[in-house]
Amino acid sequence: MECTFVSVSPLSDFPIQNLPFGVYSTSGNSARVGVAIGDHVLDLSALSTLGLFAGIDGLESGYEVFSKPYLNDFMALGRPVWRAVRKQLQEFLSNDRHPVRQQVDKSLVCAELSKATMHLPAKIGDYTDFYASREHATNVGVMFRGKDNALMPNWTHLPVGYHGRASSVVVSGTPLHRPNGQRRPDASKPPVFGPSVRLDYELEMAFFVGPGNDLGSPMSLEEAEDCIFGVVLMNDWSARDIQAWEYVPLGPFLGKNFGTTVSPWVVTMDALEPFRVAQPLQDPTPLPYLSSGLGTPGGYDISLEVHIKPHEGSEYHLLTKSNLKYMYWALRQQLAHHSVSGCNMRPGDLCGTGTISGPTEDSFGSMLELSWSGQRDISLGASGVTRKFIDDNDVIRITGHCQGDGFRIGFGECVGQILPAKHI
Repeated sequence: MECTFVSVSPLSDFPIQNLPFGVYSTSGNSARVGVAIGDHVLDLSALSTLGLFAGIDGLESGYEVFSKPYLNDFMALGRPVWRAVRKQLQEFLSNDRHPVRQQVDKSLVCAELSKATMHLPAKIGDYTDFYASREHATNVGVMFRGKDNALMPNWTHLPVGYHGRASSVVVSGTPLHRPNGQRRPDASKPPVFGPSVRLDYELEMAFFVGPGNDLGSPMSLEEAEDCIFGVVLMNDWSARDIQAWEYVPLGPFLGKNFGTTVSPWVVTMDALEPFRVAQPLQDPTPLPYLSSGLGTPGGYDISLEVHIKPHEGSEYHLLTKSNLKYMYWALRQQLAHHSVSGCNMRPGDLCGTGTISGPTEDSFGSMLELSWSGQRDISLGASGVTRKFIDDNDVIRITGHCQGDGFRIGFGECVGQILPAKHI
């Protein structure tokens, strides 16, 4: 299938096989739902008025859904509607004789991405972060508890997670200030207050929940898979020193709640379907609610990279090359476990995977691991610049893609800059 409506480079993140959903605005239009294609974005509310989505069961008014400055209403409609809209868009983009193509004014339904402002894809009611990478959990455990006690006894039995702060989730390109808080650099002395000096990134992905479930009604693995709308890149920034002092006994608080950055384009599970792979062997076999009912692989082959642009220069330097396929607990397992207590998930809820580290040092998904808790310098090229953690005015960029035959399914960028702390 080839897009004939606009030109699309083979190297584009957004070919016709992708069609991710997002929320954008332009100088002439308020925020609304769009779909990325090549270097352009399609206005789905405008296409709705031309009848492109007429006749789709469950989508009574495409204009009402797509003229909103968030995707929640569309997410709530479920996979049959998501799939039908995506199919109509592919037919529109690939068929010169499509009836809507005959009446469309391209300038009214299509804008250049370079002239669009991207917004958060959804109104995020709740945000949960998991801890689903065995390599990451093991590395952190070895640092702080030793090799013999690296993984806690529950880790291989359930997807560990905690509830994060939805209000401080921001879209790519939003700068964040270094957080203030308590830390205890000397265990023999009382804690001190001030800006974090061990600020870190966490290479993650995250999924948005679709229709959700009723309070008291757990999801099966199959229901959980159908409930995942799509996936974004995520940087769950971490103040390691603040977190280390505060986390006992209830887990992360100020060390995590100051900001989480997500990419603006939500890549659908249908676009990712060709890139399913087996997830790592789970031993012991999880309990039945986490292991039975589905024969399809739970992993996805998504290549991920993290780059840093230090404030001393203008070039990015590679820090991490990892892959979602390394993740021990699958997305559907995370969501099924989240709901098994009867917790009601709602359209637009966000669930992060936790740091995605691989088996080799260059695939470690955080500076905590790369510097081994600050014990060694991370070299940033021939300039001699090094880091253990993030300095003020450094920029972190996360990218990711799946490689197909002659095309790639990309996620765009997840970019954030750390500004100096605001003193009180």
